[in-house]
Amino acid sequence: MRAGGYFCSPWPAEDGGPQRLQAAMDGRGAAAGLALQAGEHLQCVTRNTLMSTMTILGAPGEVYLMLHSALRAQIGLPTTACVERIDPISLKTITRSPRLAGGPMWPGGMAVHRNGDLYLVYGRYLHRLNRDCKPLAQLQLPINAAYNSFVILDNGLIVTKNLSDTEPARLTVVSPETVTRACNDVDCPEPSVARLSAMGNTVYVVGVRSIFRYHWSEGNATLEFDATWRFDYIGNSSQTFGWDVVLDGHHAWFMDNGKHRYRFRMVGAGANPTSNRLIRVSLTDANDHHTLQVCGAGGGSVTNPPVYDLQRHIVVAYDSANCHLRAWRFDTTDRTMKPLWHKQGFGCSSHMVLYPETGELVTNDYRNFGEEVVILNIETGAEQGRVRTGGVMQGVVFPSVGWGRDVYWSSMGRLARVFVN
Repeated sequence: MRAGGYFCSPWPAEDGGPQRLQAAMDGRGAAAGLALQAGEHLQCVTRNTLMSTMTILGAPGEVYLMLHSALRAQIGLPTTACVERIDPISLKTITRSPRLAGGPMWPGGMAVHRNGDLYLVYGRYLHRLNRDCKPLAQLQLPINAAYNSFVILDNGLIVTKNLSDTEPARLTVVSPETVTRACNDVDCPEPSVARLSAMGNTVYVVGVRSIFRYHWSEGNATLEFDATWRFDYIGNSSQTFGWDVVLDGHHAWFMDNGKHRYRFRMVGAGANPTSNRLIRVSLTDANDHHTLQVCGAGGGSVTNPPVYDLQRHIVVAYDSANCHLRAWRFDTTDRTMKPLWHKQGFGCSSHMVLYPETGELVTNDYRNFGEEVVILNIETGAEQGRVRTGGVMQGVVFPSVGWGRDVYWSSMGRLARVFVN
């Protein structure tokens, strides 16, 4: 179901929408899946890019690519972002924005708002552009730090947050029409590295030790902290912070041990001696929660969210540092997790794409010093297709569905269109 603040598109934002289900929303014109048949295989076309972060879809045939600079950050200078509308088949640039003001480097985010315009957060700026990539307005955000993307609430308001692992994070709410702050900023009770998620007009924040949420109050015109719902997932453990949270409508799912040493690959980049965990928290009662080791190997780490299949009640989690990918079926009645399949030596690290109708899960596998895009059956783990993109970096950013039997795969220095031949 399309979230109310977003444009009617199969993939109007990172992870497909604010719940981060990584599944195509109800939209216009996209294929229901890759649906590989006997005799078919995957191919790809690629182009080299400067720090490509994500692709999103607008109206039928529209594909937008977000990029940003990086080298300036090495000498302490502010970096910039750029948006391109690209050809959906060849990946060539159709039109591009000018360089957009940014600041401290961190992959930002963009989305197509229900009003039809593009919004982008990068560095400490929020930008509004039309779908020809022409800037309409910009807003400098209050903290001189990198802001790690945003969510759009059902009421259309935009909520963004600075990335922080030391000082309490701060939420800023922006009116999409005036591109001004809609209320006073709200200070979180702790730092937060993960990106925001949202359902309806409620924003979920994974802090460095707990998960909590804020509800938008129409009467008071502000975000209000929900003191009845909070879970300290770190507790007395030595785990490090959690990453982005997936909201299935009844439970929140995320993984911890997020601190790592990523440079060009996540393999072997774990920075904590413990194993990373999959964490579930009920959205109605934070006391109803469960943690589960992904594989039990020391030095486990991730930089992204798990996947939850709403139709099949399957959750897929991974340990990127140790190259494990696992799936369980979640019993919604007794809250138990039944193991389904487990792949070892599988170099997955990126956000993923799920086709709910076909049960196809699109992920990456980093091996032989290169990245491959792989299609798996989410119920069995069976491999259905694989293609090497030629990228030397292990992707940790955002793919999207395409308009046909194809997906777009971003991995910092390369963009690939993977399609069925």
